[in-house]
Amino acid sequence: MANFRVSLKARLILEDRGRILLLKQTKPNGGNYSLIGGTIERKEYAAETLIRESYEEAGVELTRADLTLVHILHKRYKKAHRIVLYFRAHHFEGELRSRERKKFENVAWHPYDALPDNLTQTVRHVLSEYGKGRLYSEMEK
Repeated sequence: MANFRVSLKARLILEDRGRILLLKQTKPNGGNYSLIGGTIERKEYAAETLIRESYEEAGVELTRADLTLVHILHKRYKKAHRIVLYFRAHHFEGELRSRERKKFENVAWHPYDALPDNLTQTVRHVLSEYGKGRLYSEMEK
């Protein structure tokens, strides 16, 4: 059996009145729109990762009670697998702003019916599946 690596990530679908919060990557990081989130560190649970990353990336302050698991993506690469847990939140505190300026140009609300063209392929896939009420999906990269 071949060895392969598995990484675990957590992402946030923060919603407000038919809108979703997106981060705009800087050009060196792709220049696309993405969701808040990151890699689950060794001593963290997914919710802890998302609470930490939300504040670090966008000034969003969340509690565990704000988060609901809404989708799981299994993404398969040639020599690795990635499992991404997507949590939804409707409530947050804090001042929205890009706190990691080298990674993200800005943080802004976007209506679901007018998402940016340069939304990452993965986020577009997940939002479509989430919108259909599907808890699990797969992607090949």
